[in-house]
Amino acid sequence: MTKFLFINGPNINFIGKREPDIYGNVTYEQLVKLIEEECSKNNISSDIFQSNIEGEIIDKIQKSEDVDLIIANLGAYTHTSIAIRDAFLSVNKPLIEVHISNIFKREKFRHKSFISDIAIGVISGFGIDSYLLAIYAGKKYIIEKRGLL
Repeated sequence: MTKFLFINGPNINFIGKREPDIYGNVTYEQLVKLIEEECSKNNISSDIFQSNIEGEIIDKIQKSEDVDLIIANLGAYTHTSIAIRDAFLSVNKPLIEVHISNIFKREKFRHKSFISDIAIGVISGFGIDSYLLAIYAGKKYIIEKRGLL
């Protein structure tokens, strides 16, 4: 079975509680359930991980040898962490960058991502549906490029 790793960075666990005008009202627990259900429908095994700690995220990336594709919403680390970028480069796994909000409609400092150029694609601004779009895009990528599904 194909396996996708979902990595969620700092404060993603607080969606539904923080800034609902930006992140909506869906809680992190509801998001996890939605991802699990959508992956199951598409015959994809999901490993969903969240941490507010940069080193834990790096450790999770480095232990992703059994993963076919990574979908990452790094939160603020998107714009600050070269170490996480280096971790992605070290494992050489296909990566899709995801954001709930449209980072290009937000503060200027959020317009720079340290992982966009190493990702196969970026999905931004569709609320939690950004994750569903990433699942579909990831599945298509795996089918076309690797023939694994």
